[in-house]
Amino acid sequence: MADEKPAAGSNPGAPPEPGDIARWLSVDLCEPLADSELPRVSIVVLNWNGRQHLGPCFDTLRALDYPADRFEVILVDNGSDDGSQAYVRERYAWVRLIENPNNRGFSAGCNQGALEGLKGPLGPSQVVFLNNDMHVERGFLRALVAPIVRGVAIAATAKMYSWDGSVLNSAGGGMNFYGLGLQRGYLAAPAPEYDRPRKTLFACGGAMAMDIHAFFAVGGFDEEFFAYYEDVDLGWRTWVQGYEIHYEPRAVCYHHHSSTSRRVPVERLRLLQVRNPLLACFKNYDDTNLRRILPAMLGLATRRAFLCAGIGDIDSYRIENLATLTAERGPKRLWDRLRRKVSGRADVARVGMADLVGLQDLLGRWDHWMARRKTVQQARRRPDAEILQLFLRPLWCIEQELGYKELQRGFEDFFGISDLFEGLTTLQEDPRG
Repeated sequence: MADEKPAAGSNPGAPPEPGDIARWLSVDLCEPLADSELPRVSIVVLNWNGRQHLGPCFDTLRALDYPADRFEVILVDNGSDDGSQAYVRERYAWVRLIENPNNRGFSAGCNQGALEGLKGPLGPSQVVFLNNDMHVERGFLRALVAPIVRGVAIAATAKMYSWDGSVLNSAGGGMNFYGLGLQRGYLAAPAPEYDRPRKTLFACGGAMAMDIHAFFAVGGFDEEFFAYYEDVDLGWRTWVQGYEIHYEPRAVCYHHHSSTSRRVPVERLRLLQVRNPLLACFKNYDDTNLRRILPAMLGLATRRAFLCAGIGDIDSYRIENLATLTAERGPKRLWDRLRRKVSGRADVARVGMADLVGLQDLLGRWDHWMARRKTVQQARRRPDAEILQLFLRPLWCIEQELGYKELQRGFEDFFGISDLFEGLTTLQEDPRG
């Protein structure tokens, strides 16, 4: 890979100085596309028991300012039992419906939809992924695909508002050093700073476009993530392989935030939200930086698991607090043994257990994830020094508990993480929500 020419929309040269980051992140507005320049596009919408959202989504897609013969809508239904499939067949027969017998997850479902588009009659050059709980403005698609057509990026993400348009949901993305993603502008009031295009670490999987051949070339969404952070991982991996991703503010959509996830048991979401950032970091940092980040990443994840476990009185585990050793024999000794046996299992909160399972998914499959990492690193065409400037707020501390904050500061100092990210904070406030 090292001898190949850079891919279209890439510039993997020497990284700019820290003072030049704001200028480096900024990009020019793309010239609007004429009708003759508009690419063929497959719009992939994933659905799992979201029938109530499909009408507003499809109605606005039908009204797009885009030639009807140059785009298609593919609905991948992940085993819904709310009548979504019949509703689409009856009301939106122009939508291509792919029915799965069960929930394959966001990653696999989106990959499936993109592949169906590639195999279908339209022969698209771009794929768009759109959440089912979205409605879009008429110019959404025309603006979203423009950076890719112009050759300045290989993928683009939209400006996402709340459903009523009162606040932003996303204006590009970043993350902290241990992989926790953030949406720039989340819950912020509309402002001129969000009207300018820029480079972004990742395109939000709920409203993004990508060259369809590049999407498959970089590996698509990682299906082992199932859902959550698959877009962070894809974006990071896309930059690693020498491509660029841009935020396009003229592509405007509106979002019912977390309309599906709020119906899922919290510990099942927690597992994905803890595990997947670990996996993204493990795959995408270069060797030098992973050796620096990994101990801190695992230590902080362990601390979070402890905080969520709800263990209660930890002094009862300390031998220092054992006043005496019982030497009684007979019935009392038997009773003490029985009592210890019955009470020998501590209650642990399910969200704390979810954290531990997430850690185990990485640490218990070390050889597997090392092999997955090797695949990503062998395709590397851009240095970490450039990519780290896209994180926006790399030293963001997710927990405000004093012990956690102390531990993160200690790790930053001891492992040189503060030095690694010195001058690279371009988002001045912690993410909201």
